[in-house]
Amino acid sequence: MPTYIVTCKDGASPENVAAAKQHAKDQGGKITHEYNLIKGFAVEFPEDKISTMETHEHVKAVEADQEAQPHASDFSLDRAITELASKRQHSVSLADLVKHGRPPLSSAALFASANFTLELLPIRLAHRIQAMRNLPYIVVADVDVSAIYGNYLHSLSTLLPWQHRTISNLDDEIRFTSVLAELVATHQNTIETLANGFRRCQKYISPQDANRFLDTHLRTRIGTRLIAEQHIALHYSSDAHFDPRASPTPCPENPDYIGVIDTALSPARTVDDCAADVAEQCELQYGKRPEWVIDGEPETVFTFVPSHLSYIVTELLKNAFRATVENKSTKNREPVVITIAPEPSDTGPPSLTLDPPAAEKGAFRVDAIRPLDDNAPGVTIRIRDRGGGIAPDVVPKIWSYSFTTYNQFGDDGASDSGPYGANGGLGVLSANGMGHNNPIAGLGYGLPLSRSYAEYFGGGISVQSLFGWGTDVYLRLKGVGKIH
Repeated sequence: MPTYIVTCKDGASPENVAAAKQHAKDQGGKITHEYNLIKGFAVEFPEDKISTMETHEHVKAVEADQEAQPHASDFSLDRAITELASKRQHSVSLADLVKHGRPPLSSAALFASANFTLELLPIRLAHRIQAMRNLPYIVVADVDVSAIYGNYLHSLSTLLPWQHRTISNLDDEIRFTSVLAELVATHQNTIETLANGFRRCQKYISPQDANRFLDTHLRTRIGTRLIAEQHIALHYSSDAHFDPRASPTPCPENPDYIGVIDTALSPARTVDDCAADVAEQCELQYGKRPEWVIDGEPETVFTFVPSHLSYIVTELLKNAFRATVENKSTKNREPVVITIAPEPSDTGPPSLTLDPPAAEKGAFRVDAIRPLDDNAPGVTIRIRDRGGGIAPDVVPKIWSYSFTTYNQFGDDGASDSGPYGANGGLGVLSANGMGHNNPIAGLGYGLPLSRSYAEYFGGGISVQSLFGWGTDVYLRLKGVGKIH
């Protein structure tokens, strides 16, 4: 049966839309997709009965999905996966994500962003599906790993109808953005679900193979999610669809932002906010609140993804604060010292010139855009603690997924060996309800996943430990540099 896109009337209520869908089913139709951004749905419908749909009281328009159908029928999902997985997966830079200009975007710039997104995502999803198929069968058969595999198949199937199409009108762009919003929601809990699955399958896959798979998979997930969320944010802050508060994913109404990327991000402010949150967790768990000091050049700003920086800093501070609190050898507990060091301006990439906003809406005004001539091309953040350091036999394990220092604590909230002792290490993930009582410990993905976030745009994390004294962690992040 042919596929049609049914759009309900602007004033249609959820009940009216449901009535239209029920009418389609009653006439022999099959709902294939429900849109979140428009009042409508896709339906496979008998061609000889489509007139009943067009005359329904709540239906505004019925459009044959003529472009999408040939590809979906000519190629099976397996053939599409093989075809896409054979293509090279292109890396993405911060400059790629902001190149479409400052919001609100014009319709032309918005279409360019949508087509850029469409070019990247199917290949990324296919590569991950192929990699999961290469895992031992007993691993893929695990209920949680199988669920993730199914999510990737579903997401790719929602993008395949858009293959070989050029998004060039607002209706198509709205529908495509709805598909992206569903994709992001589908993969919301990927990390936690994979962690549970691989923990159960430890005896069926070597630690080296598990780490290799997880490292590649989670790095790709970082990029896939960011690419999708960036277009969603650009959609809701565009001239045609301006409504940042309606976005299902982050869409800050702030002139410093381009989508989800902050062009004037302050590492010092982020560190302070994260430290306050982690200190509160420590106080709840241990009854003690570590102190911290920020030095270096705290006025530094650079271009980066705020959610990535917050995740990395939070995980690193959990390790530093926990080590500080649990270290019994230090009577007078010294503060954790965080140093902000910007890279010299002449070491970064060439300056980037962006198109100005297509209109002035909400907080996005030309006069509100700050000049970014002093933007640092990159930043190094050092986190120094006096928590006793890391035992030499533990150091090789800290980058392994699922290596965790967490164990059950006594009434005083401290373990005999401490987080960096014989039973310890840095690989701590905040589980937040994943079966552990300690809110600053968990399944062991914290440090390796933080490194993946840092390395995604060319940065990195290194650790230097003085066993018996303390630990220095160096976080290096690459930005964009000067933006005009």
